[in-house]
Amino acid sequence: MTYDKAAAVSSVTLDDVRGAQKMLSGVARMTAMEGSRHLTRLLGCPVHFKCENLQRTGSFKLRGAYVRIAGLLPEERAAGVVAASAGNHAQGVAHASSLLGVRSTVFMPVGAPLPKVAATREYGAEVRLHGHVVDETLAAAQEYAAETGAVFIHPFDHPDVVAGQGTVGLEILEQCPEVRTIVTGVGGGGLIAGLAVAVKSLRPDVRVIGVQAEGAAAYPPSLASGRPMSIEPRATMADGIKVGRPGDVPFRIVGDLVDEIRTVTEDELSSALLHCLERAKLVVEPAGASPVAALMSDPGGFEGPVVALLSGGNVDPLLLQRILRHGMSAAGRYLAVRLRLTDSPGALATLLGVLSVADANVLDVSHVRTDPRLGLTEAEVELQMETKGPEHRTQVHAALLEAGYRVME
Repeated sequence: MTYDKAAAVSSVTLDDVRGAQKMLSGVARMTAMEGSRHLTRLLGCPVHFKCENLQRTGSFKLRGAYVRIAGLLPEERAAGVVAASAGNHAQGVAHASSLLGVRSTVFMPVGAPLPKVAATREYGAEVRLHGHVVDETLAAAQEYAAETGAVFIHPFDHPDVVAGQGTVGLEILEQCPEVRTIVTGVGGGGLIAGLAVAVKSLRPDVRVIGVQAEGAAAYPPSLASGRPMSIEPRATMADGIKVGRPGDVPFRIVGDLVDEIRTVTEDELSSALLHCLERAKLVVEPAGASPVAALMSDPGGFEGPVVALLSGGNVDPLLLQRILRHGMSAAGRYLAVRLRLTDSPGALATLLGVLSVADANVLDVSHVRTDPRLGLTEAEVELQMETKGPEHRTQVHAALLEAGYRVME
């Protein structure tokens, strides 16, 4: 690894992480370590969840934000702090600032989910909605910092933030001393960098694996080129790890200490989130479920015992509803079809009878009768059904075709 950038803006050491842990005593919870019976059977080795989705403010972000703000000089605290975020970092900065008696201003995109905006305000921050993409929001926050003297609190690109996030690694080694592999989601890299410093310093035999959303994976090309590279991230449900460029501070650490970076698809993310909700009874946001997606997509590729770090649980209920439907479809448990039938009495009942025999659970039915593409005696019906898996979904589809219906998925 040849990238320097002033020795990656300064190195982060095990002593820094231990110092952060003392600073966070009584502030951040030591979150639970829960076993996963289903994934243990799937992988053939013990699998545990480190539940940072149950952390105060709903994610690990409180750790780094508190350490960063607590380390400010008195005159810097007096000037206040400012941050830009669509969710977890916003809440972490707001709550950390309130605990430390520091005034905070948080810029959030205009379209940020209302529950996240409300939570950030309730934690004590002044929220300003600006911009429709995070880059615009970030620019507004940095402009505010330049104008007012407020200290900009970066979500991942600062040694204090990296050290704070690294305290998760110390907890994992304490709670699961036999661990052989730790898997965590990766955005800008602050979490995995801090975790790697803590874990590799004490247990160099433990593999540390990062996971990025396939459409927002800046680390693979950056590591291949030996320096942080900017990409244009595509849309992904895992907005918590949708970052276009690795941070300078974490990049050097990741290159030196992290064993592997993997990517997962949107289908794999939604299936993992559905698994966390149904099997583990844990509400996890898509970014937090990314390690589970990696385990489920390649169950033979990890040495156990494995700890999957569930980094956050702040997910908008409306988004969760859409993601769960997507996850059910990816798992073969949801089928939506459109078909045409004669617009006559009993036609719908006949159709529903076919589906009843096929044992499909109809969730919703909608009619279209006025489309100019339809014949005078035709109606178009859209059906949403719950199925029992890929094989059953194929059987339902075949039953409709056998009954003479023209299916338009």
